[in-house]
Amino acid sequence: MIGNVPKAVTMRVLLVEDEPNAAHVLAKGLREHAYAVDVACDGDAAIFQVGTTDYDAVILDVMLPGKDGFTVCRTIRESACAVPILMVTARDAVEARIEGLDCGADDYLVKPFDFGELLARLRALIRRGQQPLLPERLSVGPLALDTRSRRAWVRTDEIRLTAKEYALLEYLVRRGGDVVSRGDIAEHVWDEHYDPLSNVVDVYVQRLRRKLDRPGSESLIRTRRGEGYQLAVGGDAS
Repeated sequence: MIGNVPKAVTMRVLLVEDEPNAAHVLAKGLREHAYAVDVACDGDAAIFQVGTTDYDAVILDVMLPGKDGFTVCRTIRESACAVPILMVTARDAVEARIEGLDCGADDYLVKPFDFGELLARLRALIRRGQQPLLPERLSVGPLALDTRSRRAWVRTDEIRLTAKEYALLEYLVRRGGDVVSRGDIAEHVWDEHYDPLSNVVDVYVQRLRRKLDRPGSESLIRTRRGEGYQLAVGGDAS
């Protein structure tokens, strides 16, 4: 039930990769699985972004221009930041893996790797990084979500959602009946390319309403004028 779900959960990842094609492919794949992704192309940018943004996890390539991944990882840990770090490298020597883990990485993935394995390791890191552990099944009112398969149901009807629609809905479900501002939604569901002057949050809320709501019934997502949006957890939504 929603009472056992942590309230302030994000799905935002920092990808640190200096090779443009690899960064583009990985970021695209992660976004298709409902993650908001920021990209840093060197160690200094990565350190700055971790210091200014709360991330669920960092995917950190070892071979970077300037500061390498080991140095970046060590610097992040020296700042007392506990963000989960998945280190990625083509160096498969045992010594390299030991160095990565010793400098503060939580997991280590050797290139080339299967994208499904990357997703599984990322899910595991994010689960371990949250207290209490994130459940795979969420429910509030008539809504049920499977966070592993990223599927959603209203009562017994499965709702087909895009990756971004699912990410928005999961964030609202995890916040239960809290009123969440457009800024909160943008920070947790969109990435650094979000335009604060755009109405994209409102557009996606309307898309969700069209898919979730029954004709003639109260909307499952309420508008709180001047405040933001709130998931209905009682009344018609019960």
